[in-house]
Amino acid sequence: MSAALAGPFLELRREEDLAPALVLAVVVHLLLAVVLTFGVRWQSRAPEVVQVELWQPPPPPPAAVQPEPPKPAPVVQPKPEPRIEKPDIALKAPKPKPKPEPKPEAKPKPKPAAKADDAALRRLLAEAAQREQHQFAAERERQAIKDQLTRDAANARFKGVAAWVDRIRNKIRGNIFLPLDIKGNPEALFLVTLLPNGEVLQARLVISSGHAGYDEAVLRAILKSSPLPKPDSPGLFERELKLTFRPMD
Repeated sequence: MSAALAGPFLELRREEDLAPALVLAVVVHLLLAVVLTFGVRWQSRAPEVVQVELWQPPPPPPAAVQPEPPKPAPVVQPKPEPRIEKPDIALKAPKPKPKPEPKPEAKPKPKPAAKADDAALRRLLAEAAQREQHQFAAERERQAIKDQLTRDAANARFKGVAAWVDRIRNKIRGNIFLPLDIKGNPEALFLVTLLPNGEVLQARLVISSGHAGYDEAVLRAILKSSPLPKPDSPGLFERELKLTFRPMD
């Protein structure tokens, strides 16, 4: 290769001495061959193993340095515009007239809630009192009707019992034999005990007429008249009857 390259140079420069150039080229090629040979041997050689005993733990890794936050960019304030003063010859604007202050509107006074509550309470009390009066009047009317019915029933019973007693007394009078020495119109009271069929169980003198003969005549007539008349209604029956007798009746 050196000879091939040297050919043209020899042809071009025949007059020059080519000996130094040839020597330099040979030296360069020899150095290149030596470098390649030792480089291949050094790479093919096995690496030596080195054993190291550690008597102390390795130092801790250095602390990570936190990056500083970026500084905010300085705010560039705009330059104030130059103030242009008006010339003195400018007319001063008239001052505006002050606006009249609006008068505060009178707020409507709130109605007191207490009065409304009192009115509602009075209305409720009046309604309750009216209802109570109606109830009292209705109850009084019912009681009056009940009392009237009771009185009517009592009157009806009284009339029925009186009619029954009159029939009994009339039957007994028909069996009385008056004594000849009786004077005046004395009254004798007897208590007679009866059965529902009218049979006389007992007759007892309660109040004497003052004439023993008349009292005995009435007692004999009561016992003789048994059985006595029965009432028109079984509800009118009374077990004991008080019967009065006078000679002139």
